[in-house]
Amino acid sequence: MQHPFLDNEAVTQSFSKQQLNLHDYLLIIAPSQDVQQKIMAIKKAFAEKFECPAALPSKPHITLLRFVQIEMQERKIINKLLPLIQAAAAFQITVNGFGSFPSHTIYANVATKNNIIDLVKSLRPLQPLVKLDKWNRGHFITEPHITIARKLLPFQYEKGWLEYEHADFKTGFMVNEVLLLRRPLEGKGYTNIAKFSLLNKSIPTVKQETLFS
Repeated sequence: MQHPFLDNEAVTQSFSKQQLNLHDYLLIIAPSQDVQQKIMAIKKAFAEKFECPAALPSKPHITLLRFVQIEMQERKIINKLLPLIQAAAAFQITVNGFGSFPSHTIYANVATKNNIIDLVKSLRPLQPLVKLDKWNRGHFITEPHITIARKLLPFQYEKGWLEYEHADFKTGFMVNEVLLLRRPLEGKGYTNIAKFSLLNKSIPTVKQETLFS
């Protein structure tokens, strides 16, 4: 999976990759296996019909958060993420039809967004840990979607959207877990480094001790 939203050039101007071991991170929802297969079939058909091989490498997913950070912060981020995600309950996602970001991206439309948006909002306490510098503050997704193809040329977008705008496609899956992926900055291929279950657990509160009476 490759994403163009992280300002890698700005990062490398301020930091030494060798010294800090910088990584791109993605926090995602992965569809069930059968839904992944259905969407991969659509991506393959799109790639072949509209001469867009770049649609194929990225596996279907819904991004919740993306950020650049040094590896030494990784354990703190995972420890902070764990209770936040465990506090959420499992939920159902319905995918219905297609949408687009003119004039460069076509995606499978997530029809049931509220639970995803609420989950992303619950991750806001993570903001200080995912902020690397003034250029890279972490991006919390506000428009959940499953990309079919992106970085499209004008003719690919126009012809593709003409075909997919009114195409029928409906499926769904349960969300029981969230995955954290990592790749070296400007590298290729993400690795799954952590899995978080949605358990509907209460977030523990820290009791303040009375020091003076």
